Amino acid sequence: MKLVSFEKEGEVRVGIVQGELVVDIHVVSGRSLPKDLLSIIDLGDEGLKRMRELGTFTVENEGVYSLREVALKSPIQRPVSIRDFYAFEEHVKTARKRRGLDVVPEWYDIPVFYFTNHLAVKGPLDSIEIPTGCEWLDYELEIACVIGKKGRNISRDKAEDHIYGYVVMNDWSARDIQKHEMKVGLGPAKGKDFATSIGPYLVTKDELEVYRNGDRFDLSMTAKVNGKLLSEGNYWDIHYTFLDMIERASKDVTLYPGEIIGSGTVGTGCILELGPETHPWLKPGDVVELEITGLGVLQNTIAMRREEEEHVLSSTGEHTS
Repeated sequence: MKLVSFEKEGEVRVGIVQGELVVDIHVVSGRSLPKDLLSIIDLGDEGLKRMRELGTFTVENEGVYSLREVALKSPIQRPVSIRDFYAFEEHVKTARKRRGLDVVPEWYDIPVFYFTNHLAVKGPLDSIEIPTGCEWLDYELEIACVIGKKGRNISRDKAEDHIYGYVVMNDWSARDIQKHEMKVGLGPAKGKDFATSIGPYLVTKDELEVYRNGDRFDLSMTAKVNGKLLSEGNYWDIHYTFLDMIERASKDVTLYPGEIIGSGTVGTGCILELGPETHPWLKPGDVVELEITGLGVLQNTIAMRREEEEHVLSSTGEHTS
């Protein structure tokens, strides 16, 4: 199933995508299923079973809309947490080489992650504001899994049971701010915590089984800026799988439904790797599209800086409040 959060008549609701339609789960279930996706995930296998039993619908049914009529939001409005790993070897090698660094041997010992701001989540078509003082804004092409079952000290061979589904994720990065603050030995912090985009759907894990080969999926991952293809990778190339990541994340810690685990950037999946000589850092008006096989296209536009917006408004005789 492709699950979404969408806005209709000023309210955010949770739905199932059926072709070109979105079905309001709460309404079509006779108001018996929750209104938000985090609560749906909390129901676990029972919730999945009840959603599958709902059947198919047409626009004549109450609570069924054309996808074109609704505004999709981040599937999970406020994730319980977001851990972002560093799991693609090509990205690690290339990004560090750009900074004159080798891959540290410890990277091959354990999968590592950082926590990003789970309260600064953006959805499909949301604008992304450039942080104050940032001139090197970058995208990061990632896949993420959503935890669907509580667990602690989860072994690698049991980790699959704890995955609810997958989403496209963009870990927006202010590279100049990140570079400055990480010299202190902590971070990334302000270089990352202004926005993370997720969407357009949360795709339940059964939908990706057709792409499975062992412990991996054959999923093409691409990024475009203003329609120009910049990044091409595949989940297949990942060094640490989500099973490895879940095992590491849950060591001596309880994972809860609704937590998100990001893969880190796929090889070639950011301007930092490609180099600003290949493509300049992002600027206001740029449209970034991340696409992953089976998971859809996550699109965002870089917002105009406030001072630029005020200049445009003043030149047209308008003003901001």
